[in-house]
Amino acid sequence: MAKIIGGIGTSHVPTIGLAYDKGKQNDPAWAPMFAGYAPVAQWLAEQKPDVMLMFYNDHANSFFFDCYPTFALGVSESHTFADEGAGKRPLPDIRGHADFAAHIAEQLLNDEFDLTIFQDKALDHGCNSPLSLMLPHAEAWPVALVPFEVNVLQYPLPAARRCYRLGQALRRAIASYPEDLKVVVVGTGGLSHQVHGERSGFNNETWDATFLDLIVDDPEKLAEMKHVDYVRLGGAESVETIMWLAMRGALGSTVRELHRSYYLATSTAMAVTLYEGEGA
Repeated sequence: MAKIIGGIGTSHVPTIGLAYDKGKQNDPAWAPMFAGYAPVAQWLAEQKPDVMLMFYNDHANSFFFDCYPTFALGVSESHTFADEGAGKRPLPDIRGHADFAAHIAEQLLNDEFDLTIFQDKALDHGCNSPLSLMLPHAEAWPVALVPFEVNVLQYPLPAARRCYRLGQALRRAIASYPEDLKVVVVGTGGLSHQVHGERSGFNNETWDATFLDLIVDDPEKLAEMKHVDYVRLGGAESVETIMWLAMRGALGSTVRELHRSYYLATSTAMAVTLYEGEGA
């Protein structure tokens, strides 16, 4: 049977991928951020997961505001990456796991989560930016990817509680898959940032630290919060951190934090964390 071996929380800032592509790993302004991903990359290399399921949001590259699904699951044998206006990143396509994804879709629907199913939708920086820092990919990626898009752009958004319950349902779905697969679940987004309006450039390092503590010790408290609370504390775009709750719900009631890195050098507070959950 399939088994969740761990969870990862990560920012998905587009400049992360851009800095990687431009070879800025040793640039003093970027080196601390890249160093923060090294333990995660090492853990993935050691654990050798078969599948990575990633919660991400599309930034109006493949899904648009005239029809933006609340939850959309990629069920495909292969996934490509989007050209976001400056040319495609130099990344190979990544294989999917259509049978596993189809099983998850069926199980979640039976668990009362209505999903949009997609194929042939290019994945933007919400997915590929952190992916390129966590996994080697010179010729091919070492894992299969199951992308899980969440609407954190256009209101009404799914509630934080709904995302947490989605993760709990996902845990049940994965455990019921008969093939022996090692699965890692990734939640992306944030941390504190706002890119428009009077609070453009807003960050809240105190709230970021509190959020990173609560995602480990008291996710129920985060699940109780309203969207306005996330916006007030972390800036308008930080509401996307509800996707971390989907990852956290999939790990079980208790987790062990193996790694935490936090770096604020641009308009977005960037973090990457690593967890092992129940039974890992």
